[in-house]
Amino acid sequence: MPHGTHPRGTLSYGTSSWSEKSWVGPFYPEGTQPGDYLRHYATVFDTVEADVTYYRVPDRRLVDGWNEKTPDGFVLSAKFPRGIVHGGDGPKPDGSKVLLPEHVRGDTDRFLEAMEGLGQKCGPLVLQFPYFNKGAFSSKGPFLERLNDYLGSLPAQFRYGVELRNKSWLDAELLGMLREHGVALVLVDLLYMPHPADLPEKLGIAPEELITADFTYARLIGDRKAVDDKTETFDRIVIDQTPRLERWAKLLRTLLEHVPEAYTYANNHYAGHGPATIRDLANRVES
Repeated sequence: MPHGTHPRGTLSYGTSSWSEKSWVGPFYPEGTQPGDYLRHYATVFDTVEADVTYYRVPDRRLVDGWNEKTPDGFVLSAKFPRGIVHGGDGPKPDGSKVLLPEHVRGDTDRFLEAMEGLGQKCGPLVLQFPYFNKGAFSSKGPFLERLNDYLGSLPAQFRYGVELRNKSWLDAELLGMLREHGVALVLVDLLYMPHPADLPEKLGIAPEELITADFTYARLIGDRKAVDDKTETFDRIVIDQTPRLERWAKLLRTLLEHVPEAYTYANNHYAGHGPATIRDLANRVES
């Protein structure tokens, strides 16, 4: 089943991207061509996160193709382009460009104009920021000021999420600012970040205070190196993430008592095979 309904909220779940060739066999039928991946994916799950938009601003023709290949009711979330959140294509983020209108307005407008083509199928759009060292931002304050201005400039017709990878920047000030804009804090399970289930205790808040919008958004990313050390393909689970998934299930059950929708996506690098990971998590939430 693609999603589950709880006393107050609906869990929608899928994977981060749909373009993995090694899914042919274990997920896509043998012989499935890349151009048909999304069409088949949408017969199994009712939501997906587009990773491709991080690497290039999609054109309207590409987005129209996604729309054509998916049924009514399908939801496609997407990441903001790298040039906006990273400040260009360099190996290190460029703090002199991140979120500044004179550098990112063009990409922002083109990205949103393209995503508009999805209509009701457009899911939350995620600002996935990299880790910023002091060379990019001297401290949290200048970044938050810039983020506040940028979020205030975005059109209200879309839903947005913010993912930070500076763990010390996850605090009450950030949550308050996101809540003011109705933007979700993206809960991310990543090697060097605290498990989202630990955040309430670390911040001295109730779990439901992690909710800063009318939906919540979760990403299971994991440890890329650990998975790559075990496999060159993503056709099976290679790391047992049961303890972490149990903690996720408990947190999501709690959050779904306080929010109408929760979007949750699993990456191949979380355990080795995104579709199996997200099905496992959904079953745990439902149990």
